[in-house]
Amino acid sequence: MRRTKRTLAPAAGGLLLAAVIATTGGATATAAPAHAAAPAKPAADCRPLAAAPADAAAVVNAACSQLGVPYSWAGGSIHGPTYGKDYPGGGPGANDSKVKGFDCSHLVQYAAWQGAGILLPEGSWNQAQWSGATARFTRGQGLGPLQPGDLLLWAKDPRNLGSVHHIAIYLGDGKMVEARESGTVVMVSDVRLNAEYAGAVRITGGDKPPANTKRFTTWGTDVSLRPDPSTKNPPVTRLPGPTAVDVQCQKRGQLVHAEGYSNDAWSYLPKYRAWISNIYIDHKDAWLPGVPTC
Repeated sequence: MRRTKRTLAPAAGGLLLAAVIATTGGATATAAPAHAAAPAKPAADCRPLAAAPADAAAVVNAACSQLGVPYSWAGGSIHGPTYGKDYPGGGPGANDSKVKGFDCSHLVQYAAWQGAGILLPEGSWNQAQWSGATARFTRGQGLGPLQPGDLLLWAKDPRNLGSVHHIAIYLGDGKMVEARESGTVVMVSDVRLNAEYAGAVRITGGDKPPANTKRFTTWGTDVSLRPDPSTKNPPVTRLPGPTAVDVQCQKRGQLVHAEGYSNDAWSYLPKYRAWISNIYIDHKDAWLPGVPTC
């Protein structure tokens, strides 16, 4: 995890820190599936093709908003396309460090966060096994029980979700939106019910932000939540890694320093009955837009 493109600017009543996270670890990237068919052109009809709850439709629409964006191995984050990494196997992905786009798992991660405020883990195999899933479907069930927004899985061994190497978002009517492989773009494809199809997982319909809160995510590891907007008292708890948090309000408090930058804005998290320094919230503005003052 690293923070990039950061600037510090003074503001009345405190300091603002602009921060954007780039999450492009090679270990969590997903290579193009070996079973991929010939590259297809991006289809214009990218939308929910069957009835779906609002949050599921929003996941689909977020993915479809990236139609035509290039595939880039290890590219993408919850914020959008990023430059990827050169695929170690060579081939069309050998220069993906110069391509700004998404790989399959980062497109799914982007769509889940932007569409429904769902923070999925890195890597298609981790997404396939995500503990927050609200339903799971086997390969034997086919597409019948699926709804738009469900995640489709392909694995080296369909019985082992730890071997999942490709993931896509179901649209309905046998169609999906995916970032398939280097040299192609985010596109609509026919669902491939081949020997490596491993079923599907539903991520929507679970935890939702409480009323009068706004959802963000944290960056970094071992982030302390405090009983008041300062570091003077022991932490209430610590967040081990990037975590979705629901902010009720924010206020000025103790000035906090991290990575050579400073910020005195703090946010209240009702779930934890605790405060977090805004310097650890992943947003380009440290005084969070749309969040009232406490």
